[in-house]
Amino acid sequence: MPDPMDRRPFRDLSYGLYIVTARDGERLNGQIVNTVIQVTSEPPRLAVIINKKNLTHGFIKRSKVFGVTVLDDSAPMIFIGPFGFKSGREVNKFEKVKFKVGTTGCPLVIEHALSVLEAEVVDEIDVGTHTIFVGDAVSSETINPGRPLTYRFYHEVLKGKSPKNAPTYIKEK
Repeated sequence: MPDPMDRRPFRDLSYGLYIVTARDGERLNGQIVNTVIQVTSEPPRLAVIINKKNLTHGFIKRSKVFGVTVLDDSAPMIFIGPFGFKSGREVNKFEKVKFKVGTTGCPLVIEHALSVLEAEVVDEIDVGTHTIFVGDAVSSETINPGRPLTYRFYHEVLKGKSPKNAPTYIKEK
């Protein structure tokens, strides 16, 4: 029986592409996500949506903080790949990447970055396979001018794929 859910329309939703980072003690991790949103203006509050299977999820759950890097559309696939298709359980994603440690202790990727933000978690919403972490922004900084990397640009120009844990993953036929 064919799947009644055509997942292609989900790619028509407007997304950016970001690196969400977290720390667990001395261990650092980060991953590509397409869901970071500002949810309130006062206080400035952000939400990130993270798959429960991902290492970053556990780091945020334990530390109650997260960082966000808004990527520039000049970010090459060789840079994006480790954050989207490798697990921090097997590789050190920060080994060859320029980053700084923020006020929360989260690593903030500054390579191919337009800006960085940090937040302290104030709420968590379990939505099945993912958790929505809502956090009060505690710091933000503009790194470079440029254009934000969008999910459409990633798919159409960079020819990127969606990893299996992504809500937009489409199984190859």
